[in-house]
Amino acid sequence: MICYKVEYLTALRAMNVNFRLGDEVILATIQVKPSLKDKVKDAQTKDPYLQKMKIKVQEGKNNQFVILEDGTLVNGKRVCVPNVEELKTEIMHEAHYAPYAMHPGSTKMYRDLKPYYWWSKMKKDVAEFVARCLTCQQVKAEHQAPAGKLQPLTIPEWKWERITMDFVIGLPRTFRKHDAIWGSIN
Repeated sequence: MICYKVEYLTALRAMNVNFRLGDEVILATIQVKPSLKDKVKDAQTKDPYLQKMKIKVQEGKNNQFVILEDGTLVNGKRVCVPNVEELKTEIMHEAHYAPYAMHPGSTKMYRDLKPYYWWSKMKKDVAEFVARCLTCQQVKAEHQAPAGKLQPLTIPEWKWERITMDFVIGLPRTFRKHDAIWGSIN
């Protein structure tokens, strides 16, 4: 019986549980971290954009958003996530690295998050998050076939008889965020 208690107490210590020992009594307390929903709700009170949305909802000027009984602002049924990088990263980390998630690609992960969360530029944030995942870069296969060889074109007899086009992609981004060229020849 004593060995069992020692193993139990060791397990409690490993979980950072505070406890007191008595003759036959063990009192234990666990400090629970706030849930993700509570973190989002608390952060909503500090986000100026979401505060403006709450005021508009209360004044009846915005019917797209709703304030729940607990004070959480939602867009339809989707919780509005404030513009706090740590919070968005925590949500995306849970959706990407959880054992049941199995490292989804950006499209799948966005579809998984979309019914529950809303924030500005969410799709872009999800794509960038997945692109930074080392495991995905090493394991996931490219689904696009490699480009074929260029074929010479026959010389047309009339103007505009043949029009061809091609895309050059994967170039360094310009200051306007472009990374491709579309070329056409008549």
